[in-house]
This record gives sequence, structure tokens and C-alpha cells, in this order.
Amino acid sequence: MGQATTAKNLNNTIRYSIVIPIKNEEENITPLIEEIEPVMKGLGLPWELICIDDGSTDRSLHILQNLCREKPYLRVLSFSRNFGQSAAFSAGFSVARGELVITLDGDRQNDPADIPRLTAAMPEHDLVVGWRVERKDPLRKKIVSKFSNWIRSSLCQDGIHDTGCSLKVYRKEALDKIKMYHGMHRFLPALFLIEGFRVKEIPVNHRKRAKGETKYHFFNRSLGPIYDLFVVRWMRKRALHPIIREEYTHEEWKR
Repeated sequence: MGQATTAKNLNNTIRYSIVIPIKNEEENITPLIEEIEPVMKGLGLPWELICIDDGSTDRSLHILQNLCREKPYLRVLSFSRNFGQSAAFSAGFSVARGELVITLDGDRQNDPADIPRLTAAMPEHDLVVGWRVERKDPLRKKIVSKFSNWIRSSLCQDGIHDTGCSLKVYRKEALDKIKMYHGMHRFLPALFLIEGFRVKEIPVNHRKRAKGETKYHFFNRSLGPIYDLFVVRWMRKRALHPIIREEYTHEEWKR
């Protein structure tokens, strides 16, 4: 009886937690979940989907609440007001039960079909980052993103081309060691590297936004995060990585 119960519990262990911040995406929520479901079922292991309503003022929360009645894998966290993407990711990370945590944006520009390619690289890495090689955004947004990534890469030296891509896969054990702050979701690859974790970047598909409006502009994508960049740079330079040559104990001297 005991062995059978243990085996059952192991089989029900959640392998994947998908975390998606939602802010006024009423037209995208249902089709996005309909895309995710067959991809995750194809991986053949238990999974959950955590959507965080970040103070939406449209019908996003109402739609998520209704979907909860139909989708046993769906969990919804609702903020009292808008706290920002870093707070939404942090809340999702804190309740995620999966061994691997997958993040996407709620605007359907990330392609769920890329998830298996990223998860396949996880045995040798602690974080796999999507790289939108062919961006399907307006020219102004691409220029802002390129400028932001250039500044970040120059100061943080994280070797990542596109940290703004929300399609990422994290090892939960490593993710739990990272302290989140406002705006820090942009610098998670750098923070992982500071802690000595293994990071890999993989090209992924990127799609045009079909419905809804973008939440980003020059000030929250470039000017705002510049201050955070210097904080991360300071952390990188001040990180402690001592090398222990030997250890002496009382037991060793007795031998």
C-alpha cells in the first residue's frame, strides 16, 4: 500500500508550471490558452497554468474566472491593482509547483509551439531564454528594444541578445534563489549568471500582435530600466565567488 501510494504521488508531481502576466488582454486570453493546451499535453507530463491578472480594467479577470471552471490545470491570481510585470512574475513564481517554470506574455506574440524546444535544453541548463531573431513589431518598438538590449548587454555583460523576450524556461530550484525586485524581470539572465547558474539562448518564433494594445513605450522600456541596470552591474561586480582550497576538520586530523 505504501509503495503504491508513493508511486502515485511521484506520477502526479507537476513537471511544468506556466506563468503568464495578464493586463487588459481580454481578446487574447482564450485563444492563447487554446494554443498552449495541446503543446503541453504533447509533452506528456503533469502541468499547470498560472495566470496573474495585473489590475486589468477590461473583462480579462472575468474571462479567466470562467475558464477556471472548465480548465482543471488553470490557476488565477488577481491583484488588487496594477503592480507591474515583475510583481506578476514574482507572484506566479512563488506559487508555482512545477520543477520547470515557463513564462510567456499574454499578447500571443510568443509562440507556445516553441516551448518543447526550450524545455529540451533544460537538462544541461538552469535558464533557457528565447531570442526573437525576426521581430514582428512596429519599427519604433524594434528600435527601442534594440537600444535597450544594447545598453543592458554593454553594462551587464550577460551575453544575451534579447532579454525582453518573455518566453523563458527556468529551473525552479535555481529560480527560488533569485530575489525579485521591481523591474528585475528584465535582468533575470544576468542575475542567474551572477549566482553561477547555466544560461542558454535559443532563437524562437515571434508573431505580430493581432489584438489589443501594447503596454510598452520608450519610457518604461528604456529610460526607466537604466537605473536598474546600474544596480545589476553593481551586483555583478560585488558578487562573492570565493574558491575554497581545502577544508580542515577534527575528523581529518584523527585519521
